[in-house]
Amino acid sequence: MDRLPPRRFCVAPMLDCTDRHARHLMRLISRHAWLYTEMVTTGALLRGQPERWLTYSAIQHPLALQLGGSDPAALARCAIPAQAWGYDEVNLNVGCPSDRVQGGQFGACLMAEPARVADCVAAMAAVVRIPVTVKTRLGIDDLDNDAHLHHFVATVAAAGCRTFIIHARKAWLKGLSPHENRTVPPLQYERVHRLKAAMPDLEIILNGGLTDLDAARVAGEGLDGVMLGRAIYDSPYRLAGVDACFYGDAHPVPDRVDVVHAYGVHAQGELTSGTPLNALTRPLLGLFNGLPGARAFRRHLSEQVCRPGAGWAVVEHALAAFCRADVPVQSASSGSGERFQSRRLGETAGETEWERSY
Repeated sequence: MDRLPPRRFCVAPMLDCTDRHARHLMRLISRHAWLYTEMVTTGALLRGQPERWLTYSAIQHPLALQLGGSDPAALARCAIPAQAWGYDEVNLNVGCPSDRVQGGQFGACLMAEPARVADCVAAMAAVVRIPVTVKTRLGIDDLDNDAHLHHFVATVAAAGCRTFIIHARKAWLKGLSPHENRTVPPLQYERVHRLKAAMPDLEIILNGGLTDLDAARVAGEGLDGVMLGRAIYDSPYRLAGVDACFYGDAHPVPDRVDVVHAYGVHAQGELTSGTPLNALTRPLLGLFNGLPGARAFRRHLSEQVCRPGAGWAVVEHALAAFCRADVPVQSASSGSGERFQSRRLGETAGETEWERSY
């Protein structure tokens, strides 16, 4: 992608969720949304097999690699291959509150050390040309006020970070699980807006608690963009409204059946390379959410995918079960509503315009 779209809409990095297969599926639905990898620690990247973490399909741009770490030198060593592999951004995780991450002295606990985060950003920015960004929280534990947040952001910005993704909750480092830290601390969108007002030259992206596209657009008014996570992973076809709602691009949106067939090209190549079938079908489970037949589709995949000898035909059979009832399948979408058409399996032969565009 020669010219990258702005970060008006981003899909959050989610551990064990936004792998290369889920991102491929997402890109088949939205052309412009920014996609983020799951967090990759510096240790995994430097001591493991880089291709395991860095491989992605060419259609996934714009694409950011999220790193977890706190050692400036190690992060710089990881940023270099990120640029070499063609990633469009390197993002530093300063928001994960899990005990395991805290044990590695990175994630949300780094909010207590703005100078250290600034050193990390400066080290990465010194060795790459792509943007170095930070995803963080409003605060942690008792460090939870505008004064600390603004000091943190100003300190890191001075080191070369111009884009901050703010999860609009504080994090409790003790006493709450990662899931509870995504739901228990109250959302405070107004604090993100105050940060933007205080530092208008920075790019500020709102994250946390956003599930509906129209509501997210309203919540993000006056900011530079929004980031949604679980809502997209659980129902990836929500992305069908993103390009029109956030980018003013009213190109035809592929229906869900077409998306499955296009994803199958990627999946069958991966199967040939030894990727397990269940890793490829997991991103598909929520694709038909909200439509009659979705449960039958999910059930067939769940029951059949791990059987000996199972291959892509399992997905075709699940799709056939969904289509047999002549259920309505979305053919176009906007931010405000959907149009539906009846679609049976077998009516998707041939390459469509949107497939050729990729």
